[in-house]
Amino acid sequence: MKGLSILGSTGSIGRKALEIAGAFPERFSVKALAAGRNVGLMAEQIRRFAPEAAAVSDPACAAQLASLLGNQPRTRILDGPEGISTVAAWGSAEVTLSAIVGAAGLLPTLAAIDAGKTLALANKETLVMAGALVTARAAEKRVAILPVDSEHSAIFQCLLGQQREALAQILLTASGGPFLNRPGETFAAITREETLRHPNWAMGAKITVDSATMMNKGLEVLEARWLFDLPLEMIRVVVHPQSIVHSMAAFRDGSVIAQMGVPDMKSAIAYALSYPERLPLGQPLPDFSGGASLTFQDPDMERFPCLRLAIDAGRAGGTMPAVLNAANEVGVAAFLERRIGFTDIARLIEDLLDRHTPSALPGVGDILAADRWARDAARGWVDKHPHAPHSFGRETMSSRKDRL
Repeated sequence: MKGLSILGSTGSIGRKALEIAGAFPERFSVKALAAGRNVGLMAEQIRRFAPEAAAVSDPACAAQLASLLGNQPRTRILDGPEGISTVAAWGSAEVTLSAIVGAAGLLPTLAAIDAGKTLALANKETLVMAGALVTARAAEKRVAILPVDSEHSAIFQCLLGQQREALAQILLTASGGPFLNRPGETFAAITREETLRHPNWAMGAKITVDSATMMNKGLEVLEARWLFDLPLEMIRVVVHPQSIVHSMAAFRDGSVIAQMGVPDMKSAIAYALSYPERLPLGQPLPDFSGGASLTFQDPDMERFPCLRLAIDAGRAGGTMPAVLNAANEVGVAAFLERRIGFTDIARLIEDLLDRHTPSALPGVGDILAADRWARDAARGWVDKHPHAPHSFGRETMSSRKDRL
């Protein structure tokens, strides 16, 4: 039986992980949970799984959680970043699922690695911000990093048993989001409600917006660079609107191996938790007899500049990806609050990348300092740019591409 510590237990991935743990009680025991401010759902999870520890974002939430639980003698309630890191490294857990959204997942993920936990990684921002540090630390501690994102899980599965020197490239598939075929000149009018209606996947609001801008795929490119130790030139993005092929690996003999499944994160989460076993999840197979087509196309970097910005930041390296991530987080939050428009997200990110001078070989402190600078600068940008229609200029994008 594997003991689990689940970071981000009230989010979409955390909830699915607990669903899996509950379906296979003979295989998994939930030892510790961590979440943000959704104390109502956290209380329900604690009553259901009786973990040894649970951490929430701050003391006020911890007090509210304790009040909701009443007499729950088994579970120790912790709070704040230190409490979440304590849960990440919880002694009786063998596997830590890192599913906190955003930069907040970096320090808890490092704590799990330092404690020698097998890491099921759903927090892509950790590798985007600090990929060199995280992978080096994992190698030093001999910690396995098992990908949870469906695309990276697919690549992981495609590479099993293969000779790495025979790999030619990996192909990360992207749904294209809700605006794949929408004319670019109308993007400035895109609303919050339209953005949150993803055609295939049920995800949290932040990731859904990232999918619509294609920043999510850009972050996944940077994550894949570190997960699989590949140069960016060996990572290709392919738009696949049906979301049946989760990703592919191409080899030097011309062979391509694809991992397929219905668009549901459950299989990828379960595989990371149960690896190397596969659980009988009862998931449906894709409908191969209904006559539906599987189509593929290149991404449009002009209409979706966030993908290009992410790749540019990855090429620049150093603290540039941390700035990219922080600017995006602030921009997405401002868009969800209706403070800026859809196309303003890319404008904000580009402006901060232009203003930042990256540190070439950053430590954790340098990365966190860059993150703080970018958040402060991004908030200032939002305050100075109230919601107004904008488009992302082609000339600016091309000049940035030349410079990087």
